[in-house]
Amino acid sequence: MSPSYTIETSHLRKEYSRKVAVADLDLQVGQGEVFGFLGPNGAGKTTSIKMLLGLAKPTSGEARLLGQPIGDPQSRSRVGFLPEHFRFHDWLNGAEFLNLHARLYGLAESARQQRVPALLKRVGLEEHANKKLRGYSKGMLQRIGLAQALLNRPAVVFLDEPTSGLDPIGRILVRDVIRELRAEGTTVFLNSHLLSEVEITCDRVVFIKQGAVIKTITLKEIEQGATPVQIRIGAAKIDRATLALGLGQFGTEARVDSDCIHLTVADQQKLPDLVRWLIGQGLDLYELKPQRVSLEEMFLQIVGMDGGL
Repeated sequence: MSPSYTIETSHLRKEYSRKVAVADLDLQVGQGEVFGFLGPNGAGKTTSIKMLLGLAKPTSGEARLLGQPIGDPQSRSRVGFLPEHFRFHDWLNGAEFLNLHARLYGLAESARQQRVPALLKRVGLEEHANKKLRGYSKGMLQRIGLAQALLNRPAVVFLDEPTSGLDPIGRILVRDVIRELRAEGTTVFLNSHLLSEVEITCDRVVFIKQGAVIKTITLKEIEQGATPVQIRIGAAKIDRATLALGLGQFGTEARVDSDCIHLTVADQQKLPDLVRWLIGQGLDLYELKPQRVSLEEMFLQIVGMDGGL
């Protein structure tokens, strides 16, 4: 296994009483990468995260975190984690809660005095520092949980459904924090059912099903991949068959209706040439609308309709 990866697994497997939770997981996640971990319910995502954090022992296979075997105390001290289902100390206020976790991380008092107020401000809870957690809303608890995951300036952060229960402003805040972590070289391992958020924030995503990777793709590949295009042209006497034949040089599945052209281009870089060609045919061009395949649509194509999130 290569020490250049922040997270790496090889044939990782986990069984519970002869039931396979993770079948054969192979992952490679680089430093500073925002990595999306996607799959239907029961695909083994939570079990995989528990193994990577050293909270569950693999049945077989290998895994390394920050260049060390999973469970290594030194590497675990450089990890931040926000679980999906958390139970915080609701008798503490926000500042006390973060101070407690900072002490568990071994932060000196001088460091805690700077780090805790800074994180409370960063997650928008500065004015609620002295409020008991039992009085926090679900969204506020999600944000204080994110703050505790960042206390130790981790090298890798595991975020399990970090935007669950957040309003649009809260989701933007989490998105901005993830971008800041990437800029600082921190690896973010993100599991989320909100595929629109994953699509905005991640560099690369992996799709898993039945505890095994079925496809890995970069978000740039989605942006630059085959794109259906709808083009509205002025009403004109045109030979539809000839026009459709000429469109074949730019893409596939060309279809010409009365005032609309439908075409799938393999590369969006062909669109400027397509526009010039259409104008050269004497057509009036009123609208060109790329209809990029979303991550949600790709999820359904790859995982299938039987694998709901």
